[in-house]
Amino acid sequence: MTVKDRIIHAILFEAFALAIIVPAASLLSGTEATSMLAVGVGLSLYTVVWNYFYNIWFDKQFGSDRVNRSLKMRIGHTCGFEGGLIFITVPAIAWFLGVSLLQALALEAAFLIFFFFYAVAFNWCYDNIRIKLKLAD
Repeated sequence: MTVKDRIIHAILFEAFALAIIVPAASLLSGTEATSMLAVGVGLSLYTVVWNYFYNIWFDKQFGSDRVNRSLKMRIGHTCGFEGGLIFITVPAIAWFLGVSLLQALALEAAFLIFFFFYAVAFNWCYDNIRIKLKLAD
């Protein structure tokens, strides 16, 4: 993927995720939507940067043939990506929302469950739509 492709991928990934998760997390946690949106946008900005560098590394390690990646490869990709976020996001969530680390970890766990399935589905759709639109490398 080109730099432009990676930027578009990361922005679309985060925009669709925010549209889904902010209202749901606000409703389920009882946190004001504006606070949850601020957390979501802040974490999304961090995640976009992490996404960019993680995917460059992953493509170098496992090849850039994104369309033919197996489900096992996609699950491994997602686990590695999400695992890399935990160390920054849990303390940031706790600090911003004024909750304990345990409460932030519970919220992060809910995010991770959502993003695990969302990332696998989004990346599969994105890769296949990109091919159909003839935008692939």
